[in-house]
Amino acid sequence: MFTESQTILLSLLIPFIGAFGIALAGRWPNVRETVTLTTAVLLAANVWSLLPVVYAGGRPELHFVDMLPGLSIAFRVEPLGMLFAALASGLWIVNSVYSIGYMRGNDEKHQTRFYVCFAIALMAAMGIAFSGNMLTLFIFYEVLTVSTYPLVAHKGDEATVRSARVYMGILLGTSIGLLLPAMIWTYSLAGTLDFTPGGILDGKIAEPLVGLLLLMYAYGVGKAALMPVQRWLPAAMVAPTPVSALLHAVAVVKAGVFTITKVFVYIFGIDFLFSQPSHRLVIWIACFTIVVSSFIALRQTNLKRLLAYSTIGQLSYVVLAASILKPLSEVGASMHMMAHAFGKITLFFAAGAIYVASKKTDITEMRGIGRRMPWTMAAFSVGALSMIGMPPTGGFISKWYILGGAIQDDNYLALATLVASTLLNAAYFLPFIFAAFLYEENVKPKKDHGEAPWPMVVALTTTALLTFCFFLFHQPIADLEAQILLK
Repeated sequence: MFTESQTILLSLLIPFIGAFGIALAGRWPNVRETVTLTTAVLLAANVWSLLPVVYAGGRPELHFVDMLPGLSIAFRVEPLGMLFAALASGLWIVNSVYSIGYMRGNDEKHQTRFYVCFAIALMAAMGIAFSGNMLTLFIFYEVLTVSTYPLVAHKGDEATVRSARVYMGILLGTSIGLLLPAMIWTYSLAGTLDFTPGGILDGKIAEPLVGLLLLMYAYGVGKAALMPVQRWLPAAMVAPTPVSALLHAVAVVKAGVFTITKVFVYIFGIDFLFSQPSHRLVIWIACFTIVVSSFIALRQTNLKRLLAYSTIGQLSYVVLAASILKPLSEVGASMHMMAHAFGKITLFFAAGAIYVASKKTDITEMRGIGRRMPWTMAAFSVGALSMIGMPPTGGFISKWYILGGAIQDDNYLALATLVASTLLNAAYFLPFIFAAFLYEENVKPKKDHGEAPWPMVVALTTTALLTFCFFLFHQPIADLEAQILLK
């Protein structure tokens, strides 16, 4: 078959070529969507073929070109990147099925452009996942931002375009204004930007400059949505629901917390960073973001905005776990990326299904909707329970690891934040679920309806099942991610 280097290259070429095929098939919707699904399946099969190699301890590499000494365009597959790539490529299949039902059921315009940009965004996600250094990651990070702008601005009206500009402005502003200077500073200190087990900065920088550089990275990665640079995420909720799923579960926000975790582990190094008091700054920022975003979510009545603020808090779980710098928390950071992906994509799929079937977006109008859409609301309930962290869902497993890391560190702030946010998550999710199933309908729909189109129901049911499966079969993933702690 293909060599490991060729497989890495194909992970970039498959979605790129698929984007061209989608564009050429634009006049024939059935062909266009067949190309989309075929591309998604081929990408997932290609990416997943690397799993046995990485699990066995292999680290496939692909080197393109040297820019300067110690600075190159190169790729290297390690456990954290393998998880991100496998997750994004696998969920693209489900999201593609869902998108077909949503785009057709909602009679959306510019569907060809939508599928093309989606494919390019997945190519960028693969580049981020397999990057061998910060330069390569930065290039694909920016491609991801630019390729998702047309998706956020999909509707094309003035309000949507204005929100899309906020999205683009904050993400480009933080990456160019903070992340790029942080990279230049790192290169000047270490002479390289390669992701290296144990880090590259030990002995090359000291406090208080460690804290300054750390904050530049934390806020330079705007996709992680740490407060106060989170505003882009609620602004992006003007996008169609499949795009929201891409932003929140498949690629964009995962690219943010993935990048921060990579920086902690492979640029600073866990041991070096733990010896620096300033790493506690990120813990405080993450805890603040988790609690405040949860309180803001409590006030939301628009379902997608509630889910957006929920995402802001859940992302900071990953940042918090990574910044605790203990073995269980580092594995927990990786595990929560996956658990959140399955749970949050289910929630957005359900929100989109409700909109397509009933045209309702306000929570106060959705009482009794579980009786009309039992499959959709059952899946929503599974996703919500995972966000809360209740068994038997994936969110329970990842939070358990994060909790274990906080106990290892005797970090009472993290422990208190985890407890408080769990209660707050329950406070804004459970009343909606109870009202959907137990209350009488308070706002009659304009037309009688049942479930959304079947591709949407199949997709949201699948991701809900994956949330259960992650709870039951998480150990091999935990074992794989534990390898990131090895030097």
